Amino acid sequence: MSPGFDILHEDDACLVAAKPGGLLTQAPLGIDSLEVRIKRYLQSRGEPGAEIYLGVPHRLDRPASGAIVFAKTRKAAQKISVQFERRFVEKTYWALVSGHVEPAEATWTDHLKKIYGQPRTMIVDSSDAAGQHAVLHYRTLRHLPNATLLEITLETGRTHQIRVQCASRGHPLLGDELYG
Repeated sequence: MSPGFDILHEDDACLVAAKPGGLLTQAPLGIDSLEVRIKRYLQSRGEPGAEIYLGVPHRLDRPASGAIVFAKTRKAAQKISVQFERRFVEKTYWALVSGHVEPAEATWTDHLKKIYGQPRTMIVDSSDAAGQHAVLHYRTLRHLPNATLLEITLETGRTHQIRVQCASRGHPLLGDELYG
């Protein structure tokens, strides 16, 4: 039986999985997620009733696909979390966005604020006390007739940052129903 995800790497400390687009990284009890699938997979290989620990040091939005690292021990979770916090881990995103993005390479700087009671984020003026500084660097990989493939790196990691910053400039991610 397939676990519903591809394993890219696994050792005693961590498991790296390819998250399919449309699947949550984490979810409340009773809702399918990559975390639930990995726990089920690990449980099927171990002793029945054995406690499975799975730390989640980073996430990807539901629509996004990509590699995610899960820690299999508390010690590994602490070490991996520190690596993410100190920006030792380099994350690169590829985004297919609507329209023709110019210039071919740039940095976008905004202030983002979560919308209270909603799973959304918005761009606000720098004077808004709840706004958090958000910096995104991109370079164009390819222009298509009605879209652009961007390579993106983030200095900051705000909720929905790539989706919000691209959409606010008239280039929503293709298929993004929330901001597109």
